[in-house]
Amino acid sequence: DTRRGEGVEWGPMRRPQILLGVLILCAAACTGAQVEDSVEAEAGSSQSPPTTVSVAQQQEDRVGPRSFAGTQLAPEFPVGLEWLNTGRELTLEELRGKAVLLDFWTYGCINCIHIIPDLERLEREYPDELVIIGVHSAKFLNEGETENIRQIVLRYGLEHPVVNDRDFKVWQMWGAQAWPTVVLVDPAGNVVGTHAGEGVYAIVKPVLEELISDFDERSEIDRSPLDFRLEIDGLPNTVLSFPGKVATDPTASRLFIADTGHHRIIVADPQTGDVLDVFGSGTAGFEDGAGLEATFSSPQGIALDGDVLYVADTDNHAIRRIDLVGGQVTTLAGTGMLRWPPTGGAASNVSLNSPWDLTLRQGVLYVAMAGFHQIWSLDLASGIAAPIVGNGRESTINGPLAQAELAQPSGVAFDDDGRLYFADSESSAVRYADVLDSAGLTGVVAGSDQHLFDFGDVDGTGTEARLQHPLGVAYDSGADALLVADTYNSKIKRIDLATGVVTTYLGDGQGWADGAAPLFYEPGGLAVAESTLFVADTNNHAVRIVDLATGETRTLVLKGIDAFEPAPEAAGYRGTIVELDQVTIASGDSTFVLDIVLPPDHKVNEDAPSSVVWSVDEAAVTLSEGAERSLTGTTFPVSIDAVLHPGATTALADLTVIYCREDATSLCFIQQLRFVAPLVIEDGAAQTSILLSYEVERPDL
Repeated sequence: DTRRGEGVEWGPMRRPQILLGVLILCAAACTGAQVEDSVEAEAGSSQSPPTTVSVAQQQEDRVGPRSFAGTQLAPEFPVGLEWLNTGRELTLEELRGKAVLLDFWTYGCINCIHIIPDLERLEREYPDELVIIGVHSAKFLNEGETENIRQIVLRYGLEHPVVNDRDFKVWQMWGAQAWPTVVLVDPAGNVVGTHAGEGVYAIVKPVLEELISDFDERSEIDRSPLDFRLEIDGLPNTVLSFPGKVATDPTASRLFIADTGHHRIIVADPQTGDVLDVFGSGTAGFEDGAGLEATFSSPQGIALDGDVLYVADTDNHAIRRIDLVGGQVTTLAGTGMLRWPPTGGAASNVSLNSPWDLTLRQGVLYVAMAGFHQIWSLDLASGIAAPIVGNGRESTINGPLAQAELAQPSGVAFDDDGRLYFADSESSAVRYADVLDSAGLTGVVAGSDQHLFDFGDVDGTGTEARLQHPLGVAYDSGADALLVADTYNSKIKRIDLATGVVTTYLGDGQGWADGAAPLFYEPGGLAVAESTLFVADTNNHAVRIVDLATGETRTLVLKGIDAFEPAPEAAGYRGTIVELDQVTIASGDSTFVLDIVLPPDHKVNEDAPSSVVWSVDEAAVTLSEGAERSLTGTTFPVSIDAVLHPGATTALADLTVIYCREDATSLCFIQQLRFVAPLVIEDGAAQTSILLSYEVERPDL
């Protein structure tokens, strides 16, 4: 594995060999592992992988004016693959005249997540000369489903084409061996070189610059724009966006939500759903300041200490501190920069790496440092942060704390006796670390301890059980049990710590349903207070609340969040805009009629937070009390009373309608609408009501 310059570039995770179509598990498949494995062409394929050299080696070997242009034609994409962010299948032939960068990735891989900013930077700098194509070759079964990849495309805001290579056809054609790997193709369609690991921008940028210059001299660059249909186009905004983690105070009177996709922290009353406070502007950034002025970037884990809230600001590689009384956000640890090797020191000077979760014990924060494959401690009194569990290599090895090898720890929780448990996501296991013991060891509680490709969905005892990329753990002191967000199985598992028995507690495949048989969609975080379990139901954009005594589950409906958001006119809008013809309406008592026609056999969900929010000129339109209201479980049409005053105005109504099939609430859809109604209000006009009508098309599944 390599260490390169000022950035970070450590060895990527290796894909196990594929020989004649048979998957052979590689026990050393881990970050930094020196594995001489190869991926051979699929049995029966007539095309051998192209001969590629490292992009970095290309730079080192280049002497004089020799071009970076390749000499071997790149293999074409197989027909019939599923594409995202395009609206159609793509071919390399149609992209001639542009440089193409293929990114081989899988969405649970932390190193793959780390190179997203590099890819975005290259896209910004070469918008007309470069096309990036993500080749998603899944490690986990769950990651191979196109709908799940679509959610990740939305979660990380990817705007380049992505192809689902679930059967590793493209991977095999190119001879890829590791996640992440990028391959550069020149504007003539020939292979330039390959690079595995992080540090993509620093390696690719100079090669791409000269490559474009070379082809420009021959007038062989095509700068015509490409029109791709992005997955985000036309999708509605939601109150929450991919919430990652939750936390609560001991009495469950305050709930703290990492609204990860909106880059903010929400404080709410879990009983009423009333939003009490919001921290973060809603735009990704790294600024300290008051409440809504501060910025975060994809925050995850949260830990409460009285009236101080600590936040794992994941994409900023920092730990932030929120004064809940004064409302100020400050940076406690991390510089915002990635560095290698992991080195402790004064919290304000250390470089962190994708901190994913936090827990607090006796004045010390314990950090699941997913990117370093370690657990760190941050002493709040001394201000010293340092790794305490894991040597930085990614594997399943247990033993003394400093010698153990972890695999992307993403959730942490203490039991009453001071044993630290963590969700070791890439090994699909729950492990423990005796961090309060001077002779502390690590061990496995549930899931395999053999290698990184041993996962599944199997209840059982200890290492006989199988999980799939768990992201969260919480301790239930009343039952002396761990609750586990078994994320890729979309389940909540329960581990009896006395017996080691693992059972499915809640969930049966991905979906959205409340009640005694709830469904979840890739839940990422858990918190327990008294007899209540809170679940960050990530891909459902919701927080679920579970009565631990009965298992009865409900969805938290947040109220009043609009008071902490920009006005609808100022906010970016991704929903459907319905512009009505101007109407002449009588002054005086009037009615707005909302008539949303759902597809046959569908209904508005009884639990999810549907709503209507108005924007009107109060001098012309006086709405009745309760006009801005919840539409949860409603039946359309809905009438809203108003008093109109003579003049001309435009009324805006923003609706979020979450609906599902009447016979299957496990699958819900979101329709966001903005009605734009220009009105001329006159005394004595004949019309006395305004119809806001829209027919929702049946979802194309």
